[in-house]
Amino acid sequence: MLKKTVLTFAFLLFFTSFYGIGTRRDVPAFDDETLNRTDDLQTPVALLPEGQYVISAYDEIIRSISEREGNDWRLMSAIAYHESRFTADIVSRRGARGLMQIMPSVAGQFDVPVETISDPQTNVWLANKLLTKIGSTLRLPAGVSAQDRMALVLAAYNSGIGHVSDARRLARLHGENPDSWEVVARYLALKSEPEYYENEVVRCGRFTGSRQTLAYVNDVMGRYDKYCRMTAR
Repeated sequence: MLKKTVLTFAFLLFFTSFYGIGTRRDVPAFDDETLNRTDDLQTPVALLPEGQYVISAYDEIIRSISEREGNDWRLMSAIAYHESRFTADIVSRRGARGLMQIMPSVAGQFDVPVETISDPQTNVWLANKLLTKIGSTLRLPAGVSAQDRMALVLAAYNSGIGHVSDARRLARLHGENPDSWEVVARYLALKSEPEYYENEVVRCGRFTGSRQTLAYVNDVMGRYDKYCRMTAR
């Protein structure tokens, strides 16, 4: 077990953490800069035994990484519950892996070797990077409510930022608020209809997963609220 942990963190020393939701690409060669970009992953965090955690045995791992990345660990825990029920070795039919169900393409976006993404710390780190990047890319105004902001980010985490951005453009085109989750959710559903997904402002085509995305957002936000009542930040 110790040998496996040491090997895992040896891999983590070679990450780069360049932000970006771009096209899929092969993992590039490593360089010296990578050693300075993953200091937050160099200290092992042990799993907590039953009876010594509030949410899951991964509390300390999720908390330590999320706090360094500027995200609420209780929200990341809510995502982990929905995605995997805190099962670190799970692999979906689509190839998503680990606690946060990270796709290999996401690992590629952040220059992380695919073979390492099932490691809990790597997996949580990638989820944090992705969530932060989504929030930055959406460029939501400062006045957007915390609830709308969270819902829009979670929707993009689940369905892809392209579909959420399309829905926001459609809302704006029709004179509605592109920063309201209620409005954007409606346009996500409308993106299954040619009248909407064939519009010139739509860049990602048809979307048929609005029900799943709405359920995802509701479930994660509800669980986050529960976790907030269970423990202080």
